[in-house]
Amino acid sequence: MKTTTTTDERTLAELQREHGPALFHFLLGLTFGDRQRAEDLVQETLVRAWQHPEAFDAPYDSMRPWLFTVGRRLAIDARRSRQARPVEVSDTVLESTPDTLDTADRAVHTLDVREAVRTLSPEHRAVLVQIYFRGLSVGETAEVLGIPAGTVKSRSYYALRVLSRTLPGYSRRSSARSSASRAEASATST
Repeated sequence: MKTTTTTDERTLAELQREHGPALFHFLLGLTFGDRQRAEDLVQETLVRAWQHPEAFDAPYDSMRPWLFTVGRRLAIDARRSRQARPVEVSDTVLESTPDTLDTADRAVHTLDVREAVRTLSPEHRAVLVQIYFRGLSVGETAEVLGIPAGTVKSRSYYALRVLSRTLPGYSRRSSARSSASRAEASATST
């Protein structure tokens, strides 16, 4: 069986008391003021001192140069490993990033919508094309098609109802929201 020799607890506590604050301030400078990283590096440096009791038998009077060298190398290693890893992304960035579908999924959805729109009557299709595909308001659509605004609203309502039955995964709630927002926009534009 292999026995591992480590530094005794009392010597390590004395080392921490004598050199800990200076080592912490040194590492705080190397971590650009990041207290958490500096504390972690101090702890790791003391673990290395605990694992290598032979460092106490070195020919120099103080352990401080050895501790600072080990701490500096640990800080360099930690910085290099952070740079080698991809940047971490927070939840707020993920939430603000648009959800992109796979191109194959997008193509399937496009074909589904085209097929569903083809099942509509020409009058209903014309209203949806103007409002949803060309982005016109209800008033502008009424003017382009030469019909009253109320008819445009009615046709868009019934066309969306037919599409909700035809399209897979279509939500009535999102339809109601978009219809309400379009109706509100058209009321302010007319």
